[in-house]
Amino acid sequence: QVQLVESGGGLVQAGGSLRLSCAASGRTFSSDAMAWFRQAPGKEREFVAAINWNGGSTDYADSVKGRFTIHRDNAKNTVYLQMNSLQPEDTAVYYCAKDPTSRNLRTRSTSAFAFWGQGTQVRVSS
Repeated sequence: QVQLVESGGGLVQAGGSLRLSCAASGRTFSSDAMAWFRQAPGKEREFVAAINWNGGSTDYADSVKGRFTIHRDNAKNTVYLQMNSLQPEDTAVYYCAKDPTSRNLRTRSTSAFAFWGQGTQVRVSS
């Protein structure tokens, strides 16, 4: 059974930074693509960033490009999301997700990611 556990959320002022972590267990972590999504109140869950199995390829939503960085440490079974220059519109619950069918990035659709964490809340004050 795959388990994904996010941590690192919190309250930060606009312009600040946070680093989210997602620890994975239960299956071989290093063979699957991973992603971060977020969901703001009243909105649909949206793609934020993704990384392929070895960290050699990444993808970012336009809204976070240049501010957020996704990376992974396969030795620690952990994927990270470094978030800089945070803005109030980044306020959301952030989820990590695992695509068990592909090593490489193939889609931004939530339906492709079979395993999800419970989410961690990020609040950015103005």
